[in-house]
Parts: sequence; structure tokens; C-alpha cells
Amino acid sequence: METVDTVVWALWAMLPAYIPNNAAVLAGGGRPIDGGRTWGGRRVLGDGKTWRGTLIGTVAGTLLALGLTQIAPSVSAALGADLPTFSLRAGFGLAFGAMLGDIGASFLKRRTGRERGAAFPGLDQLDFVVGALLCALVAAPSWFTETFTLPVLVAVVVATPVLHVVTNGIAYLLGLKNEPW
Repeated sequence: METVDTVVWALWAMLPAYIPNNAAVLAGGGRPIDGGRTWGGRRVLGDGKTWRGTLIGTVAGTLLALGLTQIAPSVSAALGADLPTFSLRAGFGLAFGAMLGDIGASFLKRRTGRERGAAFPGLDQLDFVVGALLCALVAAPSWFTETFTLPVLVAVVVATPVLHVVTNGIAYLLGLKNEPW
């Protein structure tokens, strides 16, 4: 694959992981996963990690993966580049893993004394990527190894922080987020 094709492949492959946290922000709320519990005087996760947000984010990412699979042949033909398709297991693994990665980051933030919304450079940009990739590997191992070659993984790790900063900045400007990171 050439560089542009690799980046397009990588971004397409990660779309089901990029969407869940956005969907959770838009449709989340409700009961916190940690139920308000604390550990060492700090919330375990905080009010921002809810059951409804996790469910909606996972469903949104999984449905997106299935939709992308349906349109992949047409988009591939239009772009003149191959695009990956997703099994239900792969789509679910990416979407649920993205949510788990973000939940894990909240746990780490609370343990290090950071409040909800506080910046944690590096972790904020890649937490969901690590979760998504690990869950996709477990849920659909052969799909994962065929889809995420080393060049594709490099493209994901380089492009994701840039996309994260841009999309969060837009969400902040639109009033959907309280902080631009």
C-alpha cells in the first residue's frame, strides 16, 4: 500500500472506534458506572462515565461498522482504493474497546488526582485507540491481523492525536464539551 492508501485504510478501519465517545457525549448522561463510589477519597470514574453513554457509544460504533461494510465496495470503487470491511465481532470489538479505553483513562485520571475534564496529554488522545485495538484483537483476531498491519498501526497512532485535537476543538466551539481536549 502506498502512504495515502494506508492512511485512508487506517482511518476507515478506525471509524467504528472514533465514533463511540462522540455518541456518548451527545446521548450520554444517566447513572454513573461507578455509582458515585470513591476509592482513596476520589471518585472511581466520575459522573462522565455512564451506563447509557457506554451502551449508546458501543451501539453507535457497531452500527457504523456494519454500515461501512455495506458501502465499502462503492466507496472503494469511487476512491480507487481498497477499504476494509467489518464483521459484527470486529465492529463491536472496536466500539466497545474504545469505550473501555476511555473508561480506563478516567480511572487513571482519578488515581492521579485529575478532575473530570482535566488534560492528560497522550492518554487523552490514545486511550480509546489502545482499548479498541485490544478488544478488536480479542474479538476478531484474524480480521485484526489482516486489517492492522504495522504501517496501518503507525498511521493510526500518528493521525489519531491530530484528529482528536481537531474534533474536540470543534465540539468545544459548538458547546458540546466543556474543555477543548
